[in-house]
Amino acid sequence: MADLLGPRVPGPARLRALLAEGMVIAPGAYDALSARLVEAAGFPAVYMTGFGTTASLLGRPDVGLLTMTEMVQAASRIRSAVEVPVIADADTGYGNALNVIRTVKEYEAAGVAAIHLEDQVAPKRCGHLEGKRVVPAATMVDRVRAAVAARSDPDFLLIARTDARAVEGFDAAIDRARRYRDAGADMLFVEALQSEAEIEQVASTFADTPLLFNWAEGGKTPPLGRERLRELGFRLVICPISTLLAATEAMRTVLGRIARDGTPVEAVRELPGLTDFAELVGLPEIEEIGEQFGDG
Repeated sequence: MADLLGPRVPGPARLRALLAEGMVIAPGAYDALSARLVEAAGFPAVYMTGFGTTASLLGRPDVGLLTMTEMVQAASRIRSAVEVPVIADADTGYGNALNVIRTVKEYEAAGVAAIHLEDQVAPKRCGHLEGKRVVPAATMVDRVRAAVAARSDPDFLLIARTDARAVEGFDAAIDRARRYRDAGADMLFVEALQSEAEIEQVASTFADTPLLFNWAEGGKTPPLGRERLRELGFRLVICPISTLLAATEAMRTVLGRIARDGTPVEAVRELPGLTDFAELVGLPEIEEIGEQFGDG
């Protein structure tokens, strides 16, 4: 967990080192608490999900409703809550190449280790929803080139995502990914692949390029196992909404019991106690700091 008084761990360099060691699995977090739980479970990195962040902040679907400022603020809160590197969804970069430059600088200032940018038309949609549209490949190439030029830390990881599979077909998605790599992207993310054969072809086509696999829960992409993904050479695996789905179902269950019983007496028997939760979110450290400096 993040130490309020400790030095900030250099996230970009740490993420690069982890990726060099082997495949990294990064579950999704939609707020600071879920990020702390991901870290506490032993995962080496956290993925800030745009789908989950939109659901958490607005209670709405991921259809481009959040602004860059809101997304960066969410990323900053997550980054401040954990010591492990944070990979963040940066949508389309929120405009033209000039907007992409500001987006990169803002996410870097927030302390995240990596972002992914996509080639959808703004306002974008979740990569596994229908109705997506993509910009011309040349426009996305300019986004990638601008992002590369904008970063101040060369270790800051730039991931280029293409959503063209659902719009222009598989071959076009491969061609776009190749162009984005040539424009300077550090990692490629070919979204919403529809068969294991397509996944294998992406892996073989870009055998010398780091690849991200989106283990989209309930999405269009087949659910491959960890060992198979490792065999194929994927370097980063994100599981974006497992935490969101689990939290939603847990809240539905406990609220249903309270509605049935009239009080939470029975529901809380199966839940962590207040003391346990306070420890999880860092109360002992807060009390120690209060003793050291005075709590006012």
